Amino acid sequence: MRNFGFLRVILLALLVCLIPATSSAAVFISVGFAPPVLPVYVQPPCPEEGWMWTPGFWAYGDDGYYWVPGTWVPAPYVGALWTPGYWGWGSGLYIWHPGYWGTHVGYYGGVNYGFGYMGIGFVGGVWAGGAFRYNTAVMHVNTAVIHNTYVDNTIVRNNTIVNVRHVAYSGGPGGINHPPTADETRFSHEQHTAPTSLQTQHESTARTNVNNYASHNGGHPANVATDRPIGGGAHGNASGGINYNSSKSNSGNRNAEPGNQGAPSKTYNASHSNTSNRPAPQPHSQPQHESNPGQHGGGGSGGAHDHGKSH
Repeated sequence: MRNFGFLRVILLALLVCLIPATSSAAVFISVGFAPPVLPVYVQPPCPEEGWMWTPGFWAYGDDGYYWVPGTWVPAPYVGALWTPGYWGWGSGLYIWHPGYWGTHVGYYGGVNYGFGYMGIGFVGGVWAGGAFRYNTAVMHVNTAVIHNTYVDNTIVRNNTIVNVRHVAYSGGPGGINHPPTADETRFSHEQHTAPTSLQTQHESTARTNVNNYASHNGGHPANVATDRPIGGGAHGNASGGINYNSSKSNSGNRNAEPGNQGAPSKTYNASHSNTSNRPAPQPHSQPQHESNPGQHGGGGSGGAHDHGKSH
């Protein structure tokens, strides 16, 4: 009897230990069918020094997949880099792995979101001397406002996974085949910070706009990117920003002047190409990496990489 009572105590302790793990796992979303392809678009210009690009992505809501526009957000701290979320295939389901902030960029499934997130690590810039330096080989900045820039095309080519079909998920049937490198695995297990309140508000606002749902737009959202996070309203930009609708050319919208922090956000339309600020990628099986001019760079740049396909 004494042994039976001791066993009950052990089982109860194990159950209590499992409860937090189960609750934590609940943040992951699983879906039985793949997300639509990634839309192709032009990146809005960076509106402020120290703001970081967070790529657009397909999230899942009450009416299926919906598009969360790419946007610029303030870095939460000096040295912060954003690892985008991604859909990964597992056990017959597509599972969402949320994005996070850290001092390195971890694994995001090899999904080429463009604009520095070419599938492996981050090549859009580096932190140096307490300021962020933008790699204008892939980043669209207004140099009249932002002067801390450089150009490095080599690191872009060496970290690009070619994805001509714009697949939005990793693994599974037709998915991107890029197992994590040693660096990506290590960086993924470092201390991380959750998305900021501006990011969560931006995503929540996108969720309430029926036009963002693939069931309504056929997987081709009209408003694909904003220069600042949207939020606070049920339909589009509560701050009164300008919406740029999908078209074959957005050259007239591309050079919108950035305003001060708190100014109305502007949304940018889909286009034929989001590669106008970067060279055509050249895949390499054993890339040679250049040293970046800063203290903190993107993750995954220290080892050999397998290259598939990119935007």
